[in-house]
Amino acid sequence: MSHITYNKEWREAQQALADLFENEKPPEAQKPEKDKVAFFQFLATMYIKYIQILRKLEACYDQIVHPQKRLVLRNVLDGVLGRLLELKQEMVDLECLEYHFFDDILSDLKLTPNDVEMPIPKYFVLEQEKNLRARQQLLGQILAKMGPSEKEEKAAEVKMSLEEAIRLVQVHERARQGRLRAKFMREIREQEEKSRQDATRGAPTLDPVDAAVRIQKLWRGVMIRRKVTRLRDDEFVWLGMNPPAQFLTAKKSTAQVHALKVQDMRRVTQSMHRQEYDQALVTIKEKLRETEGPDMKETMQDQIRQWFLECRDATGKFPDYPDGEEGSAELFKQKSVAELERELKEKEEGGGKGKGGKKGKKGGKSGGKKGKDAKGKKGGKGKKGKKDDDDDEGLKMKESKFTGDIGRAMQEYESIWKLRDESDNFQQKHDSELIKEAKRVEVEREIRQQVDELMRQELQNLKVAIDKEKVRKGKKSGKKKKGKKGKKSGKKGKKGKKEKDLTPDSTIEELFEELVMNGIIKKVPKVSMADYEGEYNYLGTTLKQANLEPMPSLADVRRTVSELACLPMGSEVVHKSAPLVKSLLLAGPSGIGKKMLVHAICTETGANLFDLSATNLAGKYPGKDGLRRLMHLIFKVGRALQPSVFLIDDCDKMFKKKIPKSDTSDPKRLKKELPKAMKNVKVDDRLLLVGCSRSPWEAEVKPFCSLYQRILLIPRPDYASRHLIWRRLLAKHNGIITGALDVSTLAKVTDGNTMGQIKLCCEEILTERRLAQMAKRPLTTQEFIPVIARREFVHSEEEEAFKKWYDRTPLGKKRAKAIAADEEEAQGGGKGKGKGKGKGGKKGKKK
Repeated sequence: MSHITYNKEWREAQQALADLFENEKPPEAQKPEKDKVAFFQFLATMYIKYIQILRKLEACYDQIVHPQKRLVLRNVLDGVLGRLLELKQEMVDLECLEYHFFDDILSDLKLTPNDVEMPIPKYFVLEQEKNLRARQQLLGQILAKMGPSEKEEKAAEVKMSLEEAIRLVQVHERARQGRLRAKFMREIREQEEKSRQDATRGAPTLDPVDAAVRIQKLWRGVMIRRKVTRLRDDEFVWLGMNPPAQFLTAKKSTAQVHALKVQDMRRVTQSMHRQEYDQALVTIKEKLRETEGPDMKETMQDQIRQWFLECRDATGKFPDYPDGEEGSAELFKQKSVAELERELKEKEEGGGKGKGGKKGKKGGKSGGKKGKDAKGKKGGKGKKGKKDDDDDEGLKMKESKFTGDIGRAMQEYESIWKLRDESDNFQQKHDSELIKEAKRVEVEREIRQQVDELMRQELQNLKVAIDKEKVRKGKKSGKKKKGKKGKKSGKKGKKGKKEKDLTPDSTIEELFEELVMNGIIKKVPKVSMADYEGEYNYLGTTLKQANLEPMPSLADVRRTVSELACLPMGSEVVHKSAPLVKSLLLAGPSGIGKKMLVHAICTETGANLFDLSATNLAGKYPGKDGLRRLMHLIFKVGRALQPSVFLIDDCDKMFKKKIPKSDTSDPKRLKKELPKAMKNVKVDDRLLLVGCSRSPWEAEVKPFCSLYQRILLIPRPDYASRHLIWRRLLAKHNGIITGALDVSTLAKVTDGNTMGQIKLCCEEILTERRLAQMAKRPLTTQEFIPVIARREFVHSEEEEAFKKWYDRTPLGKKRAKAIAADEEEAQGGGKGKGKGKGKGGKKGKKK
């Protein structure tokens, strides 16, 4: 797309943001909402609109090449990201659920689920691409030094059982016999064909016209049948019964490839324009200092000298020079009308207090009586006051930390970029006039500091020469006293204990290498969050209205993980002010994609992966000193190379009551040290602990849930998600979907299978040999049935166990209490009103 297109999209996003910003009132100005459902609808609508704005802003920031526009866009983008996370937290606090369903709101706004897909900004990775490339290169060099790991060596040494060896020999022997049999049959057919030709050699031949007609008939029949087949396939695609042809292949079309090339070219142009802009910042500032600096200095000195003379004429003495940070700038600062009014009010209040001091003493007795009357009135209306407070109580949006940043960025856009004429700037390079305006202020500030030093000395000389003022020694002694106080305060500050650095002489690169050599830091496979396939749940709100608890779909899981992990971890600005998430627990059956989500978090944010699983730590860093060093290393390196993700697989074993003797990995090793270390994680530390669990009910609930701040329950995929997974995986493995392969049947048969099991089925069937036969022998549904039957299923009992365990978590208990309170309010609404009237009558009698 062109520059004009992205500028237009930015304008639309800013207009939508301005319309939405009208609802962003401070909590004091909001009207309280008593209906919880209506308040959630309001929050969800704002949430969806912010996602739409975020999608547009992210596309603009990724492709706009103007460096100064990108700075404004970045501020707006970070503000919208943070506000989105705040709204998400408010919805979680309101509903006591991690997953939310917006199908009714999407229907009202006439949107599709793809329109509100959570985008992950590309600048998370692109802006640290050089560091990531260098880190990957270092990791590759270290792994190359180590050689192949034990797992890879074991995989290379394939040990075959006796049954497998016999089966392999049988296959090859049967193939040999089949080839011989085919050879004999071919020879027999050739001999029969030869004898038939000899017999018909003297027979009369067909007329050429009849032969041509016969060939035409056969060829036209073939062509018509092909045309009918193609028309039938097109009709099925149009009806939605078959997927489109482009969906059946994982290869991208030429148009898509060209569009991606154009995007990469625009990113290269971005970096070039950015370098030119950085260079212009230095050159323009130097030029301003040379050309306008002397005039600025002379003007400032004349103004300050004039102020000296005016003050001496008015008071008879030279004034004291201002000592603030701004220096003499405070004297010539243009004040707004509001500031002038505030100063006048302060003066009037100060004068009023001085005059009314005696009156306050005289009116002491009368004031006491009034105070008693006031107390009496308060006592009489105490119960009514409570009623008024109850009437005012309701649901309000919390105060946002990002609306101020968004508002400032919007003002900058309105004042500079909205109506700016850029007809001469076709290449979208930096605007020198804007740089001059900004740098002129910096140059003026620097020159004013120099002028203040000179004029302060000049004023001192004038005071000595004209006013005969002597430099007092008291000032020096005062400074010494201040210095002593400062020393005392410094000693008090040293009392706070700091963590001892166990590796002061080692560099981060050396510590990084040590962790890689010990297998703690792992190489992350490239997996995007979009690879975690799943369909949207279209019946979530309907089931909630029917008092049923809907299970989230895999699309809901993908969106929630992006909100809790990717968006805060990717941006340092957002992480500082957004709701802090230190740890995340992914609980679900085996093969549901928990590790895939962890790899996606690391890929999308450019984070390092520290594997702290018990099986990975077995035999490494033994003893208390070793454990202490391990904790020190992972947090020191993690903070230095943030963002960082700490993974613990089978984390429920850490808090398990009894560990079997056969388990030699010592899973309880980090039980005490890790929670203590996670408490020291601050807002500035982009560190995330992610735990994966297949059986969380085996762990003790209280310590388990205290370590993991947010808990996500991942259910087995529903029918729509399985249908999508089958189609995607078949296309990825070059499997062609034809009429003989019914994907709907496969999705129905695999009810209870996870995406990992479905992937294994595809890999087992779609081998290279089977793909080579695809043209002659298309895929059929029957080929997959035996493979599916051998896979493990997630039974309903296991799913119920997950649900029961989740009800025992803090958020699950909170949800149960909220539902019980809502039911009590619904049932006791009429009784409560009657009781209220009776109490009101009694109060009236008392009065």
